[in-house]
Amino acid sequence: MNLTQDIREAFTRRDNALNQLIIINGLVFAVMIIIRAVLHISQADGTYELLRRQLELSSSIPVLLRHPWTLLTYAFMHQDFFHILFNMLNLYWFGQIIREYLGDRRLVSLYILGALAGAVFFLLAFNFLPVFQPALGLPVIGASASVTAIIVAAATLLPDYTFMLFILGAVKIKWIAVAVILISLAGINGGNPGGEITHLGGALLGFLFVKQLKAGRDLGRPVVATGSWLSRLFQARPAMKVTHRSPATVGRPAAAAKAGGPGATPPEEVDLILDKISRSGYESLSKEEKQKLFRASQQ
Repeated sequence: MNLTQDIREAFTRRDNALNQLIIINGLVFAVMIIIRAVLHISQADGTYELLRRQLELSSSIPVLLRHPWTLLTYAFMHQDFFHILFNMLNLYWFGQIIREYLGDRRLVSLYILGALAGAVFFLLAFNFLPVFQPALGLPVIGASASVTAIIVAAATLLPDYTFMLFILGAVKIKWIAVAVILISLAGINGGNPGGEITHLGGALLGFLFVKQLKAGRDLGRPVVATGSWLSRLFQARPAMKVTHRSPATVGRPAAAAKAGGPGATPPEEVDLILDKISRSGYESLSKEEKQKLFRASQQ
């Protein structure tokens, strides 16, 4: 199986959002490296900079109005190998937690909303805070805002979940999130203030996302709805097929769908399970509760 087939297969699976996000970031990074090398050899470096400006997020509002798509595309661009490496490692480690407990759709929602929140913080800071206005027009790239949103969301959902870190040993995820936020605050007066500000926007979004989810409000619904609309828009309509049913079977599928299907977990029950995880950790769940949480993540 060649590389193209591997990528195609990864995107045909419906339960593969984490790998898909990592692959998209990797593909964008690889394509930009190839384009940059080709244009450099062709002595057309200016063309590469022009292309890059179409994808990076500028702090200048007039530039943003000409390139509104950069509110999202910047979150798939990276500066160098170590930039993408650390972002993708964190996305993989913490994204697995979100995917396991909240499902693929909410992982994607967190990534998108984290990028948008980071962009809003970035634009507000550089356009309204005097300390940053001398650098107005400075661009920003990277998945860090999205990744920070996922880290903080995971820490808000499971604060006592433990990671085994090199040298440090067992560390609770809540302290990792605190360290990420403090490092971002400390870096605001450093060499990459724009990037650090986007981290803070992503962190706030991740915290609010889980808190609102526990309160019964899913901030990711507009993202899921938009994704479903785009999927229907680009998906070919299947040919109409006439089937015949016996009178005894008419209405049964609709009734089953209305009931949520066999084995469906009510949202209220999911909220109670998540509250129990926050109080006592995942290990405190019974086998039945773990199964209910898993089924809910697949809905």
